[in-house]
Amino acid sequence: MSEPSVAVREEVPEVGAAVRRAAVRRALAVLVLVAAAALVPLLGPPLALDGTGEARPPGVAVVTLLRITMFAALCVLVGESAAAWLARRVPDAPGGTPRSWGLVAAFVGAASAVGLALIVANGNLVPGSLDELHPGRLYETTDGLLALLEVNAFVAAGFCARSRRPGTATVPLAAVIVAEALRAHPDLGREDDPLLGSLLTLVHLTCAALWAGGLLQVLRTMRAWRARPTAGAALLGRYARVAAVLFAGVTATGVCSTLRKLPLESVFTTAYGRVLIAKLLLVAVIAALAVTARVRLRRSRDPYAAIAPARVEVLVLAVVVAVSALLTAVPAPVWWERPLWG
Repeated sequence: MSEPSVAVREEVPEVGAAVRRAAVRRALAVLVLVAAAALVPLLGPPLALDGTGEARPPGVAVVTLLRITMFAALCVLVGESAAAWLARRVPDAPGGTPRSWGLVAAFVGAASAVGLALIVANGNLVPGSLDELHPGRLYETTDGLLALLEVNAFVAAGFCARSRRPGTATVPLAAVIVAEALRAHPDLGREDDPLLGSLLTLVHLTCAALWAGGLLQVLRTMRAWRARPTAGAALLGRYARVAAVLFAGVTATGVCSTLRKLPLESVFTTAYGRVLIAKLLLVAVIAALAVTARVRLRRSRDPYAAIAPARVEVLVLAVVVAVSALLTAVPAPVWWERPLWG
């Protein structure tokens, strides 16, 4: 009778050690993400602008950091809604769900949107003192009104996330995406059809947020369902099928937007082109990881065989979000001739 108890006593420390190692790995992953989020706005603009002859926009590091946090918050909120929708369609799905990050994400998104709005109100310059804060000017310009819309939409998404129907947060989140799409293509005479550019950005940002945020929340849900690995694998499989469509949407709209905004001969001679190349390389890595995860999911007998590449994919997607934020902060490319199309 004593032998089983000895075996149990020997296994418990091993289980505890495994849990501690997993916690350490997650903490290191978070530290890597925080470091990347800090390095991109600090080192990204100087590297991208070096030797291009383009002037460094004022406050580009601050703008990049604010956009990183705002895009990350948007991805988390959109991902929670998308993963919840997928989870409801898994047969015999467990009842447990991961703790919602919606309220925190909405607060971070609103705070970032407020910071960006104050910069817009100050003539797109980072305020250096309280005397340079002019929030009332936001009502005088289109960019200002769009910035206010984003602030209010994130606040509304926070209230929705804490309500009995968190799925209603999709409405204010859609408003944020629409505002970003319109902001990215102001009618300044640089585009023949800015509405087409806004439509491309709308689809691109929607697909990207669903892709990145959805995978994060799916992995969190699988952890909550670890007692039911078959259901977790089914959820990841459903996400993989949707992600293939999202990847196609991101790729197609990204290519079209690039052809409209960037002269091909300026890819390596402009900050926008250099950042875009970095983003494309990261997306290629993500595509390889996604294919690896899908192959493992189909061929392995272990339902959670695809977890490792999927986790790495989330980390690289986080870096892509940071690079995308930098892409919106560097100087826009200038066409000296009429674009080939658009």
